[in-house]
Amino acid sequence: MNFIEKIFLKKEDKLVHLQFQKFSKGIFPNKAAISAKKSKDKYTISTSAEFANDLVRDVAEKLGDKISKVTGAVVSTSDLTGKIEFADKKQFQGVKRYLIDKEISGNDLVNIIDEFPKAFFALSFETPDGTKLKIMPKAPTSGKPTPADKANSKQPNFCKLTTTDAELGKSFVFEKEDFKKAEIKHTFVIESIEIPTELKSSNDFALIREESKRKGKIIREAMIDGVPEKKEFEFEA
Repeated sequence: MNFIEKIFLKKEDKLVHLQFQKFSKGIFPNKAAISAKKSKDKYTISTSAEFANDLVRDVAEKLGDKISKVTGAVVSTSDLTGKIEFADKKQFQGVKRYLIDKEISGNDLVNIIDEFPKAFFALSFETPDGTKLKIMPKAPTSGKPTPADKANSKQPNFCKLTTTDAELGKSFVFEKEDFKKAEIKHTFVIESIEIPTELKSSNDFALIREESKRKGKIIREAMIDGVPEKKEFEFEA
């Protein structure tokens, strides 16, 4: 289940919280973009980078104890030496980019994601039933606001998923079960930031930023089979 669907269903958790740690108060347009097509029983989903970790986890869970060739990169400030076998490591200003090219089981992938939830998993692999995930092997861009005219010109192509798993496919387009084509984008409206009581007198600003909850709303704008839809839902994460 991706983080937008969790918010929509009021099932916010720690993973949803991680999605918003970097955001200040403000309006952030054209986030979590989705381009989706359905042909017979096949879903083709292209998204922006925000969905990468959710997609890797979902496909890894489908893979389970089976093994797949995994390629790509894991981007983290943590030292993953001994935690995952990597072909090469690049580092810049404290951020490490571990290049992966190895057969790994789905369960092992889930375990490393659970151990390092703040890392960014830009990995590509597939499952025996034909689900294929391809993610650009690089770090995502900054969460700073983007000018609307520039943002609107972007097409989501950071992640691409092809699958016949209806539950996974419909989790991105939950407005219409039997859609053919959908284009969706979100605006994050961060209205307030709630600092935990025990941290209000702290000088550890990094910890405050990480532990504080963002409150606001998500504006979801969709064009599904030529019909525009717009909805808003509140969140706290």
